[in-house]
Amino acid sequence: MKILFVGDVVGRTGRHALSCRLHRLIDEHQIDLVIVNGENAAAGFGLTARIADDLFDMGIDVITSGNHIWDKREIYEHLDREERLLRPANYPPGLPGRGSGLFATSSGIKVGVINLEGRVFMNNLDCPFRVADQLVRELRSHTPIILVDFHGEATSEKMAMGYYLDGQVSAVIGTHTHVQTADERILSGGTAYITDVGMTGSRDAVIGIRKELAIEKFLTQLPVRFDVAKKDSWLCGILVEVDGETGRALGVQRIQEAAD
Repeated sequence: MKILFVGDVVGRTGRHALSCRLHRLIDEHQIDLVIVNGENAAAGFGLTARIADDLFDMGIDVITSGNHIWDKREIYEHLDREERLLRPANYPPGLPGRGSGLFATSSGIKVGVINLEGRVFMNNLDCPFRVADQLVRELRSHTPIILVDFHGEATSEKMAMGYYLDGQVSAVIGTHTHVQTADERILSGGTAYITDVGMTGSRDAVIGIRKELAIEKFLTQLPVRFDVAKKDSWLCGILVEVDGETGRALGVQRIQEAAD
């Protein structure tokens, strides 16, 4: 089976790239399940219920997220209502939403998805490695096919998670830094890995934000209101082919597609 994971969608520009390229990718590669990180889909910071529903209407099966999922409070109730919308599992107990789920393809194949957030240069959260242990055990009682979105800043932490879960999950896919890395591979235990899947949004920008605003922030060190860039919209993602019986990755392919 084939799973398409699309990297962090940034604002209207990223949603435009999705609407332009997603269905062609699904048809061309005969995708069975589509997962998208949507934590920046609403004006570059956070997610709203309406935009989440719009993404699902495009044909997306699961939306993962990260630290910016909390930026817009209106999403909190939707996190509890919508089982296809995940937030990192290693936040404190009692918060809205869930950090993992079991999802079925149109042919009935079950796929487990886990959303975790790193701690290096990030928030002081529960250990993502120990939380992963628990969630992988739970999901493997239902399916051998498990994909992990590891939302982290540090390359070292992401790589460590890939090796830690090698042979236990089908793929560990890094998100958050918005720059696609060229280290996609299948680890020795059969787990597909990439340090960062990249961003879906403007490449004429600094990680999706208007470049002149980012430069102003670096030059002045003063507060700057960031706006999403609008030009040169691209979709970045990764295609993982998985053995449906064993859950081992059979192939992994980076994707970069211009919107127009």
